[in-house]
Amino acid sequence: MATKVYRLLSPFTKPVPIRVRFKVTNDCNFRYFTCNMYRQFCAQNQQADMAAPGNRLRWDLTAEDIPVKAEELIKKSRAVYDAVGALKPEEISYDRVIKALADNNREYAVERNMIDFIQNVSADKALRDASVAADKKISEFDVETSMREDVFKILLEFEKRHGSELEGEAKRYLEKQIKLGKRNGLHLPKDVQDKIKEIKKRMSDLSIDFNKYCNEENTILEFTAEELVGLPDDFINGLEKTEEGKCKVSLKYPHYFPCMKKARNPETRKRLETAFNTRCMKENTPILEELVELRHKKAELLGFPNHAAFILDMRMAKTPERVETFLKDLAVKLQPLKDQEMKVFMEYKKEECEKYGYEFDDKFNMWDLRYYMSMVEERQYTVDHTKLKEYYPLHVVTKGLLEIYQELLCLKFEEIPNPKVWHEDVKMYSVKDSASGDLLGYFYLDLFPRDGKFGHAACFGLQAGCMGGDGKRQVAVAAMVANFTKPTQDQPSLLEHDEVETFFHEFGHVMHQLCAKADFKMFSGTSVERDFVEAPSQMLENWCWEKEPLQRMSAHYKDNSPIPDDLMEKLTKSRKANAGIFNLRQIALATFDQNIHTRAKADTATLFAELTQEIMNIPSTPGTNMPAAFGHLADGYDAQYYGYMWSEVFSMDMFHSRFKKEGIMNPKVGMDYRNYILKPGGSVDGDVLLKNFLGREPTQEAFLISKGLSLD
Repeated sequence: MATKVYRLLSPFTKPVPIRVRFKVTNDCNFRYFTCNMYRQFCAQNQQADMAAPGNRLRWDLTAEDIPVKAEELIKKSRAVYDAVGALKPEEISYDRVIKALADNNREYAVERNMIDFIQNVSADKALRDASVAADKKISEFDVETSMREDVFKILLEFEKRHGSELEGEAKRYLEKQIKLGKRNGLHLPKDVQDKIKEIKKRMSDLSIDFNKYCNEENTILEFTAEELVGLPDDFINGLEKTEEGKCKVSLKYPHYFPCMKKARNPETRKRLETAFNTRCMKENTPILEELVELRHKKAELLGFPNHAAFILDMRMAKTPERVETFLKDLAVKLQPLKDQEMKVFMEYKKEECEKYGYEFDDKFNMWDLRYYMSMVEERQYTVDHTKLKEYYPLHVVTKGLLEIYQELLCLKFEEIPNPKVWHEDVKMYSVKDSASGDLLGYFYLDLFPRDGKFGHAACFGLQAGCMGGDGKRQVAVAAMVANFTKPTQDQPSLLEHDEVETFFHEFGHVMHQLCAKADFKMFSGTSVERDFVEAPSQMLENWCWEKEPLQRMSAHYKDNSPIPDDLMEKLTKSRKANAGIFNLRQIALATFDQNIHTRAKADTATLFAELTQEIMNIPSTPGTNMPAAFGHLADGYDAQYYGYMWSEVFSMDMFHSRFKKEGIMNPKVGMDYRNYILKPGGSVDGDVLLKNFLGREPTQEAFLISKGLSLD
């Protein structure tokens, strides 16, 4: 999964501080106002963790505190927008406009994150509910501020009077703010603006509800041990049991994916897959379909043919037509691989049914997919994932992963003892530059599932690394949230190899948040184009397929022995296993996302079934609707899921052109990566970042080879 993306905050986009070469007007009264607001904020956050200087986040708010804090936040922020919007032309200055909005948005973001992040991680349902309710209220305010025509006109006037004096990030900020103001319709008649505002408020509420239903989902299925045949004993023994002795299996990742990969009984897999892809279906299907209609209406009001065209106007891909060509061309190239793989799958299925007495039909089902993909890895590459898992205890993986990132990016991590956090499972670390000793910030690791918690893996940016209101750099703070198996008294948490890869990927986003040093909040951390944002983390996934890093992240949980060389070799060779069907599934998801966002309305279940049949030649299970729990569609990736594959082109080029050639643990290349890709954040366009690191334009060659495709 990817970086967690919040709804837009600020007048026209995310918050935006900056340091810039600009002649600043000496306005004592206004400076007193903004600095006083800053001091008030700091005073209110005295309870922040004193063992972590610079971390202004606090996690001791109660369910009663949250609505009060939300009201205070809205009141303070509205006062700033009112002051900016009321300026007379002759009063317009850098301090009164750009700096005022930037300072406010930086403070606003930190306070807001304390209020709405908790809905994703708190074990207290009352606290989560209070966070959701406050999030809706603050999101309505976000819509209000994004539609401030008075502030937009002040920005236009500032551009006319002082725009030529700006350069660098300041110039980029002003240009983007004005463009984003127009994308909110602030140049259109008032009645159109009102319609857009109403639509945006409704969309915000729907998105929050969609994610709440996903987070609160807690279905439990019960199986006998015989129905779970094929799964390892340690997995079955670790399951909670009913009074009758049946095993309780949830739809959380640590239960669901092992079952789909190893449960021999097809009826067991069918029950699980059906339940998994009907999660939140009743609640979220109408929400998603209303979002599709609202997005289309808003796009049309803004002069775009559809929502995908509106979104892609600000992305590297630029147009839906270019995305469609990219996905279709790749799908055609992958079809021969997929056909070969499906032939093998069906041979294995027939053999399994004959061997164990299951009824055989010549149809391949969704509940068969992961089971036979796993079988291919075990038989053709002889990768025993049950055995391999024994070499990936979470504490060993974490230690090795942190060491690798420190060495590669020239950083130093230190665990903070007894941190003030939201749950006892959470760990906290400081991050410093290993050469200068400068503090860059902090990260949290929240790695185990619990009721009501965000159900996937993601990085949450909680405090931006940017210039502060006091003229000093504000340190960055991020949280990695995941759902790995929790250790028991008898056995540590053991990770599947793909979970190790997920860990490495999401922690890559954490490093992007911590290493970025843009001055504007708008350009901090992962605030790059959405179809580039995955590239830095995807590039780092390659370390999970190389011998040296794998050795450093592994040791058998019983005797600390290393992964045997033959098992390591088989694992690395298996990387291209099932490449056809796996990547076609990604293309099916991306095509569905583009498809629903290039039309006025959609029957999501029917359309998804049609596309999976057409692209994968596998039918969706009747009565299911996977998109109803596809969080990306309501969480900031709408019309952008193609970005995972699009950015993978860049990730493979970066890895093979620099690290593979010059050394995967080469600190010089690591520092180039940190300086050219991570450090600028979004202050530079993604294509420029790539050219600076590669020394040339990117190519698709390494990407196609990584999929097992010929370059002919």
